[in-house]
Amino acid sequence: MTALPGETPGTGGTDTPQDVVSPPDEAGAQEPAADADPASDGAGAETGAADSPSAEAEAAEAEAAEAADSASDGAAEASPVEAETDAASPAPELSEAQAELAAQRELRERIEQRKAAKAAPIAAGAGLSGTAADLLAAVRAVESGEKTGSAFFASPAPAQAPRRPAPAATAQPPRTPAPQAAPAPQAASPKALDAVRAVLVAGGAPEALARPAVGALGEQAAELLRTDPWQLLAVAGVRPEQADGFARALLGADCGPDDGRRTAALVGWVLERAALQGHTALEAEAVRAALAERAVSAPDAAVREAVEEGVALLFQEGEDEEPEEPGADTDEAEEGGLAPDADTPGEPIRILLGLDRYALAEESLADGLARLVNACEKAADWAEAAAAAPSPSAAELIRTTAAAGLVAHSGGEAARAEPAALIAAARGLGLRAFGATHSEDGRRRLAAATGDPDTAVTLAGLLSGAQGPGRDEDGALALDLLVVLDAPQLDVESAAVLVEALADGARLVLSGDPGVLGSAGAGRVFADVLAARTCPQVVSRTPDPGPIGELVSGVGIGELNQVDAPGKEVVIVPVRDAGEAVHRTVQLVADSVPRAFSIPADETQVITVGHGGAAGTRALNEALKQRLNPGPGRFGGFDPGDRVVHVPAPGRAVPGVVRSADAEGLHLDCGGVPVVVPQERVESSVRHGWALSAHQAAGMRWPAAVVVLPGDAAAGLSRPWVYTAFGRGERHLSVVHGVDQALPHAVAEVPAQERTTRLRPLLEALPTPDAAS
Repeated sequence: MTALPGETPGTGGTDTPQDVVSPPDEAGAQEPAADADPASDGAGAETGAADSPSAEAEAAEAEAAEAADSASDGAAEASPVEAETDAASPAPELSEAQAELAAQRELRERIEQRKAAKAAPIAAGAGLSGTAADLLAAVRAVESGEKTGSAFFASPAPAQAPRRPAPAATAQPPRTPAPQAAPAPQAASPKALDAVRAVLVAGGAPEALARPAVGALGEQAAELLRTDPWQLLAVAGVRPEQADGFARALLGADCGPDDGRRTAALVGWVLERAALQGHTALEAEAVRAALAERAVSAPDAAVREAVEEGVALLFQEGEDEEPEEPGADTDEAEEGGLAPDADTPGEPIRILLGLDRYALAEESLADGLARLVNACEKAADWAEAAAAAPSPSAAELIRTTAAAGLVAHSGGEAARAEPAALIAAARGLGLRAFGATHSEDGRRRLAAATGDPDTAVTLAGLLSGAQGPGRDEDGALALDLLVVLDAPQLDVESAAVLVEALADGARLVLSGDPGVLGSAGAGRVFADVLAARTCPQVVSRTPDPGPIGELVSGVGIGELNQVDAPGKEVVIVPVRDAGEAVHRTVQLVADSVPRAFSIPADETQVITVGHGGAAGTRALNEALKQRLNPGPGRFGGFDPGDRVVHVPAPGRAVPGVVRSADAEGLHLDCGGVPVVVPQERVESSVRHGWALSAHQAAGMRWPAAVVVLPGDAAAGLSRPWVYTAFGRGERHLSVVHGVDQALPHAVAEVPAQERTTRLRPLLEALPTPDAAS
C-alpha cells in the first residue's frame, strides 16, 4: 500500500491509504464496534425520527431538538430516512412547497376550481375519487354490489383551460442579497398552550408536546385531544403505543384497539409514515397489514371507514374493464370494500390509498406537464445555436428543446455543461432562460458554466421570489425556458408548484443524474417522467472525467472497480471499528488531505451513512469541532467559525458557517447569503456540518470528500447511496472503509428502493401532441 505524500506508512496513528479502491477482502475483515448504535438509514421508519433499534425504546418525552436531522434527510432509497434516533420531535416545519402553496392562494384556488369542475377523476389507469362525499358514495355502491370499483375510475378528464402566456420581459432591477430569516412557525396562543398542557398532563404525556401539538392540530388542539386522544399521532415522533397509553389514561375502559378513532388515526399515521419513505400512496393491502400489526382485528373495515371519514383517498390502477358479473365482488366488498374481483380480465387491479395533499400535487403536476407539452410551438431558428454547441450532446439537447415544451435530460456531473450551453444559446436568441438548482453550491457551479450569474437560481429562491425573474401580472414566472438541474431532488409538491407557475408556451427541461438518491420529500418526479416516456429524452454521452468519474460510473452500473489513480485521487483507508474510523477521518480532514492536495479542511466534506452511532454525523462533528474549531459553544452550542447545516424546512439542508449571534438570533453565512436563525429555532434547525449524510450532501460538490463506512453502517448501504456519496468529491475521494464485503454487495445487489407513486400512470394516460392534434 502507498501512503499519501508526507505520511509514514504504519498503524501508529497515521493513515495507510491505498492508491485505489480495492476489493474489501484485501483490507481484511473488519469488526464492527460493539458499542456503536446503528448509523445506517435503517428500515421501517415510524416517523420523521430515524430507524435504529434504539429508536424503539426511546420515550415520547425526548425533547424536539433533533428535528433538524430527521427533517433534512427525507426519504432514503435504501431505507425510509437518514434521520435522528429520537422518537419524539416537534411538528415539522412547512416544507418549501407547502409554504409556496400557502403563499400562492390564488394559484391553488385556480387548481381547486379546475378540479371541482371535473365531472370525473382524471383517467390515468389510476383515478382519483374527488371529495370525501364522492368516496363515501363509491364505497357504499361497491359494498352493495350496485357498481364495481372500476366504475368510479374510468372517466376521462376534460380539456384544461389555457393559461395566458407571459408578457414580454421587463427590465429587472439588480438584486442585493439581504439577510434572510428562516420563516418562523405561527405562534401558538398562551391560552391554547395552557389548555393542551392540561390535557397532556391528564393523559400522562409530557408537557413538552404542547407546542408541537398546537402546531399540528391548531388552536383547538386541547378539545381534539380530549375527545380523540389518538390525534396525538399527528405530532411528529409520537408512536402508536404512546398514543394508546395516552388514550387509556384519558378514556379508561371506553377505548380499545378497534375504536374507530384509533383506526382512523392509524391509517393517517401509516400514510404519513409512508410519505417519509417517498411514497405518495400505498396499496390497500399494505395498509391493512400495517393495521393488523397494531392489533386491529378488522383491518378491512377500518380502511373502509377511514375512506368514508375522508382520512384517506381511494384510487385504482390497472385494467378498467368491468367484471362480467357486476355484483361478483359483493362479498369481498362487504368484508373490506377494496378487493377487486378475481375474475376481472386483463392485468390485476391495484387499489391504492393516499393522502389528499399528494393526490392533488400529482394530479396538478400531470395536468401542468401536459399543458407545457401541448402549448409549446416549434422554433426553427435554434438550428444555428445547435450548430455552435460545444459538444454533440449539447447540440442534441438544444435541438430537442427547440421542438418540445418538456424535455428530460440525464447525465453525470460533466453533463451539467449541456444545460448550461442550452441556457446560453436560448439567451443568445433573446429568450428569458434560467437554470434552477437544488443548492447554492449548484447555483454557483451553473453560473460559472454559463458565464452569467443572473442565469442561475436555486429552486427555493425562484419559487419564493428572492432570486430569478419574478412574476408576471398573472402570477406566472416571467421566463421562456427553465432548466431544473438536480431534478432527482425534486419532490412532487414542489414540482407541482413549479409547473403551475410556468406560463403557456414556456419550455421546461428536467436535468439530472438518475443514479443519485431521490428527493427528501414524497414522490419520484424525475424517475416517473423518464419511465412514462411522454416527452423527448436526451441522454448525455459526456462521461465524468478522472479516476473519481470512472469509479462512480462503475458504481452506477453495479460494479465496484479498481481504478488507476496515479495522483492519489482515490484512496482507501481500512479501519477495524468505529472508533478508529473517527480517528482516521479527523486525521484525513485536518492533516493528510491539506498536506497532500493543498485542500484546506473547510473545503473537505465528510459524508457518513447516518446521524446516530459511534461514527455517525453527531460523533464525527463533535470530534472535528474539537480539532478544527474548539470552543465553549457560547451561542447555543456554536462558536464563530463553526461549519453548520441549516434546515429551514424538511428536506432542505443548507451548509453554512457561523459568523456571530445577538438578540436577533444566530447569524450564518450560507454560501455567501446571510441568514439569521431566530434563537428559538437554533436548537431544532441548526447542526454542525463538518460531517453530513449522503442525503444532505446530494446536489453539492466539494474539492475533497471523505466517505466514512464504519462496520455498523452496512445495513444502510445501497447502490444509490454509494453512487451519491462517492460522487461528491471533485479532486479527491478518501473512503474510510470498515464494512468489509458489504460495500461490493450493496453496489451490486442493493438497488434503489421503489416508491409507490401515481404520477407515472397519470402521465402515461396523457395524449401525446400528435394524438391531440
